[in-house]
Amino acid sequence: MKITTKTEALNIVETSYLASLSSLLWVALYYLPIGGALLRLILPLPMILLHLRRGTKTVLEGLLIQFLLLFIIMGPVRGTLFLFPYGILAFWLGWCWFKEKSWKLSLTIGVIIGSLGFFLRVIALSTLVGENLWVLITRASYGLIEKVIGLLNLPFSPSILSIQLGAILLIIFQEIVYVLTVHLVAYSLFPRFKLNIPDPPRLLNSLVDLNN
Repeated sequence: MKITTKTEALNIVETSYLASLSSLLWVALYYLPIGGALLRLILPLPMILLHLRRGTKTVLEGLLIQFLLLFIIMGPVRGTLFLFPYGILAFWLGWCWFKEKSWKLSLTIGVIIGSLGFFLRVIALSTLVGENLWVLITRASYGLIEKVIGLLNLPFSPSILSIQLGAILLIIFQEIVYVLTVHLVAYSLFPRFKLNIPDPPRLLNSLVDLNN
């Protein structure tokens, strides 16, 4: 392929660099025993940055490159898991901010993507390790419900339905916190690269002020 313009060259270089960086973050997140929370937080940022700088077509190419790299390095299952939800979430948030959509839209759909991605990862990893990982999640939910019941001194025991519902609510709450934090980090960081994302709703102004 012949490169004829500076823009084409920058597209190729930035796509390769940011896709490789995102792949490296995923490998580190998967294999390193420490720093998981920080790596998980910054994992979508390279692809979001590419989307804002180079547009939708370029970021799709970047995601394809990342998929191929991870497919080769980590295998078909572990390599594909980055898409659910991190790759898809990065594309969604980048598209929303590229099109200057509101935080309400990006947050709402982002939480849905994150929650569905969590369940898909549980299914895939359960198949991979040969153990039902949902049992571990429901045990954590049961423990939390038991503590709440004990603190409030309520005279009943949790049912299976309430435990399952508690587990689902915990997952959704986790994704709300995660996606909101990604918004706050991006809102604070991206202006340094001369990239702006839409302003947050008034309800979140205090969080943005704390972040800055």
